[in-house]
Amino acid sequence: MQPQADPFIVPKCTDQIAIVYQDESLLIINKPSGLLSLSGKHPLNKDSVHWRLVQHFPTALMVHRLDFGTSGLMVVALNKEINKKICEQFSQRNVTKYYEAVLDGKLLTETGEINIPVIKDVDNFPLQKVCEQTGKQATSQYQVVSYNSENNTTKVEFKPVTGRTHQLRIHSREIGHPIIGCDLYDLEQSFFKADRLMLHASRLVFTHPITNEVMDVKLPASF
Repeated sequence: MQPQADPFIVPKCTDQIAIVYQDESLLIINKPSGLLSLSGKHPLNKDSVHWRLVQHFPTALMVHRLDFGTSGLMVVALNKEINKKICEQFSQRNVTKYYEAVLDGKLLTETGEINIPVIKDVDNFPLQKVCEQTGKQATSQYQVVSYNSENNTTKVEFKPVTGRTHQLRIHSREIGHPIIGCDLYDLEQSFFKADRLMLHASRLVFTHPITNEVMDVKLPASF
């Protein structure tokens, strides 16, 4: 039996979860950067979005996740039926998501679409990798918001058409402009330009499973 690697112990997150919207069916929250979506296997990684929420909402169920370093909007179901209905919207790609990110360097085009397939890197958990032969289709659209000449970074709005793990991180790196503060896919100069992953889920559009109202929730990044 091969020895297991030492587990990564997540640094303590002192930032609080903010509730952006609440009704009897669901919550929409603002997840802070540096907080797990779900508790890890190691007992020291118990703190998470789900663990915190069930202290006050015992029936809370996670519909989707955000990476540890990513901040921003998440929808949380408050019962199994609501969870099923919203999960169906995600699986059928009826949920539109937008992210704000700060990329290293200056993008030459104001808008664009990135189509680069990705797949799990079985030799380097939890990384994903690019693979043209066996990778799953991954598409990201982007629009430049602003350019900062002082530190040579570009703020963009991403609209991921697909929802692959680490998709925006990989796509940004592959076009030569990694997300600054990324500790997984760019440990060169751009990693040290920020003290967190500069990626924020800024907008969610979905249909309320009870009222059928179109929920269009926006929360700009603090960076």
